[in-house]
Amino acid sequence: MSEILVIGHRNPDTDAICSAIGYAEFKRRTGMPEAVAARCGDTNGRIDFVLRSFGVPAPRFVADVSLKVGDLMQPNVRSIGPDGTAAEALGLMDEHNLRVVPVLDDEQRCRGLLSLFKVSKFLFPAANRLIDSRRVLSSLRSLAKTLAGEILVGHNEEEEQDLILVIGAMGLDSFSERLEHYPREKLAVVVGDRWDIQNLAIRERVRVLIATGGLSIEPKTLEAARRNQVSVISSPHDTATTAALCRASIAVRHVLHETFLAFRAETPLNEVRSRATASTFHAFPVIDAEGRTVGILSKTDFLKPFDRKLILVDHNELSQAVVGADQVNILEIIDHHRIGALTTQQPILFRNEPVGSTSTIVADCFFRSGVELPSPIAGLLLAGLVSDTLNLTSPTTTSVDKEVLGRLEKISGVNARDFTEKLFASGSPLTQRSASQAIATDCKEYQEDGVRFSVAQIEEIGFTQFWKRKAELLEALESYRNSRGYLFSALLVTDVNSQSSLLLAVGDGRVTSHLDYPRLEPGIYELKDIVSRKKQLLPYLTHCLEQLRL
Repeated sequence: MSEILVIGHRNPDTDAICSAIGYAEFKRRTGMPEAVAARCGDTNGRIDFVLRSFGVPAPRFVADVSLKVGDLMQPNVRSIGPDGTAAEALGLMDEHNLRVVPVLDDEQRCRGLLSLFKVSKFLFPAANRLIDSRRVLSSLRSLAKTLAGEILVGHNEEEEQDLILVIGAMGLDSFSERLEHYPREKLAVVVGDRWDIQNLAIRERVRVLIATGGLSIEPKTLEAARRNQVSVISSPHDTATTAALCRASIAVRHVLHETFLAFRAETPLNEVRSRATASTFHAFPVIDAEGRTVGILSKTDFLKPFDRKLILVDHNELSQAVVGADQVNILEIIDHHRIGALTTQQPILFRNEPVGSTSTIVADCFFRSGVELPSPIAGLLLAGLVSDTLNLTSPTTTSVDKEVLGRLEKISGVNARDFTEKLFASGSPLTQRSASQAIATDCKEYQEDGVRFSVAQIEEIGFTQFWKRKAELLEALESYRNSRGYLFSALLVTDVNSQSSLLLAVGDGRVTSHLDYPRLEPGIYELKDIVSRKKQLLPYLTHCLEQLRL
């Protein structure tokens, strides 16, 4: 399987979503058709507004890219029902080169596993188990089906019985003597065109007479069988083959492994690998939440290559990446943030530029390569750019952003100023979301010298909603910090009109007490002329940590 996900950071903002869609489009147009835009967090009101504005669906949601059982399982399960015969199971195994077949009931629940080893052991017993080799546990219907034969006279055809197989390949006297050792009602007599043996078996009222070779049976013999309630089956095979096939008519429910190991499709592969390899089983049913079998996983499946790859946009730190990013190949990184600690398995394309948005870099990829930029994609990249630069007013804005924005306006036919006003008026996290959702809408985790902390940002038009909800926001921020074990957590609330921010900070007192911004209330600070988390707030916070040497 080949899959390349172009994906932004957790709790994605507009730039992360738009740059993922845009860069996936660029890669498809430049020879990577398997590139797919993805996201590892929910969209918000503003992102939804942008997507609706340009008629583009949201990227595919992928919460975890680590390999799951479902990624390697075989979804087309070759199975057999509990009443299927061993002969049918062997045919299935031979046709599809299988060693194990799951036995599924009508509701697709696994009743057990049928292994080639166990079936073979039953059909070809060891020398010290010869008595068992005569046992035929079957119904007449299953016997006839296994033999590809025809029931000429039938009594209780569906009733399963424990029969004893006797071959009528001897003189009449010897056969008569042999009959004395077994209960007649349990005997299945296999015989060729020996009419004397056939008639003796019928007179003695054996359970079933199996005539081999496909030879015709005299009408008077069949009539005698009806009178004596002896069933008669005609087999097209010779006597030796017929006798061998009779035992294979047993229902598989009698020879399956009722104990087995099953896994859930969504379980990470790393969690089951050791259990599976240490198990004596060769295959493992994969079940859903209702216990229905949705796939089969074999030990050899663990050796199959699974080619899932990632292209990271708008971030370059694993702490911000989709879960499982450290377990798959990262091909490229397109970003405009500081460079964090990230190790890749091989050399990669890493494009990191000090511009105002990742959407700027993606648009420039189209321009530099001379690749046609569709109008809807140009609109998305414009949205990502103005969102991250507050329409070129953020201190992160560069001349490149201004030049790119001008070109995007022409291609998309969208006026950036008008669109920015509509964008920030389209949805406020503080009015549309709970406090716990609002403080995590655009939240990033950072690590600095072993210290883990988070910084979130919300852009608003004015601070009215913030002051109404300050208490619950502080409480939600502290709960978020505790649940993740951060040293401290911060929330930057930015007023796009006044180009200033308020900062909420909770956590270790050594950090919060070191903040020298004007404190308006406990945990709330005034940050005039501060609007950028990346270029203004984060460097300040990391400097504080260096000074404290935590």
